[in-house]
Amino acid sequence: MAQPAASDGEEPRARPQDLPSVDRLLRLPSARALIDEHGHHLIAQASRELLDSMRVQALRGELASLALEEAQLQDALRMRIEQRLAPRLRQLLNLTGTVIHTNFGRALLAEEALQRVMGLMASPNNLEYDLESGGRGDRDSVVESLLCSLTGAEAATVVNNNAAAVLLSLAALAGGREAIVSRGELVEIGGAFRMPDVMASAGARMVEVGTTNRTHPHDYEQAISERTAVLMKVHTSNYVVQGFTRSVDESELAPIARRHGVTLVSDLGSGALVDLSAWGLPHEPLVQDKLRAGCDVVTFSGDKLLGGPQAGLIVGRRDAIERIRRFPMKRALRVSKLPLAALEATLMLYLRPERLARDLPTLRLLTRPQESIRAMAVAVHPRMASALAPRFNVEVVDLLGQIGSGSLPIDRLPSAGLAVAPAARKGIGRALDELSRTLRGLPVPVIGRISEDRLLLDLRCLEEASGLLEQLPALQRALA
Repeated sequence: MAQPAASDGEEPRARPQDLPSVDRLLRLPSARALIDEHGHHLIAQASRELLDSMRVQALRGELASLALEEAQLQDALRMRIEQRLAPRLRQLLNLTGTVIHTNFGRALLAEEALQRVMGLMASPNNLEYDLESGGRGDRDSVVESLLCSLTGAEAATVVNNNAAAVLLSLAALAGGREAIVSRGELVEIGGAFRMPDVMASAGARMVEVGTTNRTHPHDYEQAISERTAVLMKVHTSNYVVQGFTRSVDESELAPIARRHGVTLVSDLGSGALVDLSAWGLPHEPLVQDKLRAGCDVVTFSGDKLLGGPQAGLIVGRRDAIERIRRFPMKRALRVSKLPLAALEATLMLYLRPERLARDLPTLRLLTRPQESIRAMAVAVHPRMASALAPRFNVEVVDLLGQIGSGSLPIDRLPSAGLAVAPAARKGIGRALDELSRTLRGLPVPVIGRISEDRLLLDLRCLEEASGLLEQLPALQRALA
């Protein structure tokens, strides 16, 4: 290809007319090999996009003539195909110290859940088919008996997340009527999801009672009218009000609801099914305790403390659950076969509570001893220090992690890991940002947290050190 003349010291630039045609690009040996591997459609589309982007550069006078050499074109086309086929949803190493991380997909699925999903997805299944009668079945039946057995509920149904569970329950039970809630429980969770907005979307008129820090039983009693349908209780798992406080628990609300013939709904959010304090963790309200306290409906998440897939679980009194199940919105919020299969397998683990801390990844990570985490940090330290030298210093440190970014964010977990600090005292912020960006760019991205001029890599969620160690050569090259 002809190259325009360039003055001394200036790299030759390509003109738009110097670019090859799509057909010519597709006749290159590497392009033909890519067509054999991926088919003509994808490679032709990528070739057009590549040449279009080069044409824009050429018009600006920014395209080097060397970029039009055959080897360069072949590499550019191959890289574009690799980027196109690279998945956006990727595995990563969570070294932030937050076990149930909202941004990282929350709970890890147990091996039993993974196997159940893989097995069922490869063949037809009885998602909505009753094997006994030979007729149409109900997908809720896959997990309803398990949920009732584990919680003591009369009935249960499932939707795609807990926000949907709250929305559906309020729409079915309080649509067009009033729902009473304490001002201290008008929470906002991730993504600006606010309880007042949920109530409005459900068609319920919210009636606030009490104050931010103190609400009493008589506040609910005095607010009930003939328009009241629901007393709403919301577990404030993502913040704590301390000091001069008073709240009304479900056992106090249940008699009030019964006297006035209204429905008591409790949104537990995280929704533990076992007492976490048995493993030295902070106690969380149990679903079964709320039902025993007199709640008609309890909603909770499947992918937080439960340790399963994203799902919204609704359990409670049979007549209330049937109203929710029959509500038209239910079909729009139902779960598909993948999370349903994973949820069933996860719930089955709870039938063997003695093995739960071993079989359920969430609980296994939460109960991992600090000594075990520190031993891994000590073992990893020499190779990490070598890979980051001389620009960074690395030391083994004790750390405090957290259970979840949205679930129990205040409670701290004693942990351990590595603290990485720039060797030079100048430009610390830029150096740490570069290191964080480089770690995120690894084949399996590594995510830590920056605190007090150090990058902290908490190893609580790293059960196999090989996932980090095998990437150290790539990290070293990227930082060189």
